[in-house]
Amino acid sequence: MTKAPSTRPPITRPRYGQWFGGLLALCLLPCGMPALGDALTQVQGLAKAGLLVQEGGQAVVSHNPDLPLAPASTMKVLTALAAITTWGRDYHFETEFYQDGQGTLWVKGRADPYLVSEELDRVCQGLKSAGVTRVTGIGLDDSYFDQDVEIAGRSATDNPYDAPVTALAANFNTVNVVHSGGSVASAEPQTPLTDTARRFGQQGGAGTQRVNLKQRPIAVGYFGELLAAKLAANGIQLSGGQHLGSIPNGAKLVYRHKNSKSLADMLVPTLKYSNNFVANSLFLRMADPQGKGRVSVAAAQQAMTEFARKKFHWTDFKIEDGAGLSRGNRLSARQLVEVMQSFAPNRDLMPTQEGNPSIRAKTGTLTGVSCYAGYVRRGTAWEPFALMINQPVDAGLRRRVAADLVR
Repeated sequence: MTKAPSTRPPITRPRYGQWFGGLLALCLLPCGMPALGDALTQVQGLAKAGLLVQEGGQAVVSHNPDLPLAPASTMKVLTALAAITTWGRDYHFETEFYQDGQGTLWVKGRADPYLVSEELDRVCQGLKSAGVTRVTGIGLDDSYFDQDVEIAGRSATDNPYDAPVTALAANFNTVNVVHSGGSVASAEPQTPLTDTARRFGQQGGAGTQRVNLKQRPIAVGYFGELLAAKLAANGIQLSGGQHLGSIPNGAKLVYRHKNSKSLADMLVPTLKYSNNFVANSLFLRMADPQGKGRVSVAAAQQAMTEFARKKFHWTDFKIEDGAGLSRGNRLSARQLVEVMQSFAPNRDLMPTQEGNPSIRAKTGTLTGVSCYAGYVRRGTAWEPFALMINQPVDAGLRRRVAADLVR
């Protein structure tokens, strides 16, 4: 499709042309009065922006639709599509538990991204049902991921969205604590305060804070601490400490835990709250769909690239991570609309824009990057759209664009 003229988007359907003609007329209202088309007009004046809106399968609004741009967190929808295509909405991730001859309980991480505190209680109940009443230590095997796994675009902040991605992780490799009066407490009733959580809490400022665990050994160690606390709380006797390593030969599988949440259950909060940890766990797991081998970032990048090529026949694009953290990711508005078209049967998993139930879309935000992609309801039909802006703009522009498209 040719680039849209600067004065108005191309109109390919008479019904929409009448609507947009009225929109342009409203744009001529005196300053200070609300104009329906202000947001769309502003986007058309941006050099580093791409916009594509379809209605009935036809493009009705277009601005630089084939310009490769950084998608930020709208990348998560492509990752979600790849995961659903690979495993199905009802897939449940599994984690294996072994016991060796000395009584050590070994945990084999297989990249279940949702081993939260409540799920670890279910793990302990499953172990008890399997006859495990006493363990002499905890062994942590996270060798499913290469030890040098580092997500492109991840930075060294304390923010939860910069958490390390490990094959064995609790609570998305973050801790949620309250620091008050020199003491630290857990900010969650379901999560016991461990030594690691206390240490991170003491390093932070006063108040409630959720911070990430920075490095792989710390994150995996925290999993062991939290599991130990949960074992004790569920009546399983524990003696001895924990260590990282590979499951020894001869250890017997005593329990295989299937997460209570399905993939669809996981994707709803992942897309709503833009959980980078979950998205990049899925991205890495794409390198080994059966969960039987070993995973590297390079293999995951190749797997996702091959998925996109096979699914959409794309040539001009780049995928460096599955959450959109990397500024090296490149998609166009047209490609994002194709993703939305394929994702349409799973539209129920997309977040609804606050205050406007006629918009279901995923935001994408980095410094100088503002994206929005999903669906707008026009009449009785949900229509796909993608807006990608790679230059500084008003943070609310993308939502106003979507609102204009609904009207």
